[in-house]
Amino acid sequence: MQVTLLGTGDTTGTPTPDCDCDTCEEARTRGVERSRFSVHVRNERTGESLLVDASPDFRHQFLTRDVGLPDEVVISHIHFDHLDGLGNAYRLFDDLPVHAADEVDPVTGESVADTIRSKYDYLDRVTVRDHPPLEPFSVCGLDVTLVPVEHPPLVCYGVVVEDPETGAKLSLSGDTSYAIPDESRAALADPDLLLADGIVPAHLCEHHPAGGDHHGPDGVARTFGTKHMTREGALALADDLDAAETRLVHVSHFYPVEEAFEEPLAVDGERYTL
Repeated sequence: MQVTLLGTGDTTGTPTPDCDCDTCEEARTRGVERSRFSVHVRNERTGESLLVDASPDFRHQFLTRDVGLPDEVVISHIHFDHLDGLGNAYRLFDDLPVHAADEVDPVTGESVADTIRSKYDYLDRVTVRDHPPLEPFSVCGLDVTLVPVEHPPLVCYGVVVEDPETGAKLSLSGDTSYAIPDESRAALADPDLLLADGIVPAHLCEHHPAGGDHHGPDGVARTFGTKHMTREGALALADDLDAAETRLVHVSHFYPVEEAFEEPLAVDGERYTL
């Protein structure tokens, strides 16, 4: 299983357009980018590839990274920075199966799968396939599980991708606070590679209107506001799950420049073989 990090940034990416903060300037100097979130997973046994989340930066990502277009897509939730790249299906695909959860969101009154189906009803290339959370299904010769996490106010899912022949396992935390349910933690546990949402360092919680939440024994906040893990929360989750390797994704440009490019924060283009 070959995993390529196409997009490792949050909703504005790094560098953020028209931003002259030290972190964005340093990213430009280094020639690195954190575009909107997306992960390419290639099954080297079958030659098929799966895309986890369709970034609005889809075109740029596939022009600049040495990966082929996906055979199928999994969508974690309906926020634009994870979904709106599906519009690129027009003229690029004859048929693109898109997999998403069938659980009805009480806020929207429809499931993630339903929202994709209605939003992209004009794209006859997209075929939406519904799946119950926590029930594995086969995609591109790999076993995929949608794992409920906490990203209020909308339903959101982490994703587990396993190779049934080699046992290799990739876990994505999804956009989430640290308050991931126990059943979901069990599904995410023991990955060879964990991609964990770590949007900012915990010391920046003082700037969020909601502050921080889910404090560890050391008093450090593991959740920034209510929706995303802090760096410290993501690393605590990695310990909880006994991850063999961890990369922090969904990273914002609010990291101070002296911390923004330190390990284990990911940048676009990183590649891992599991």
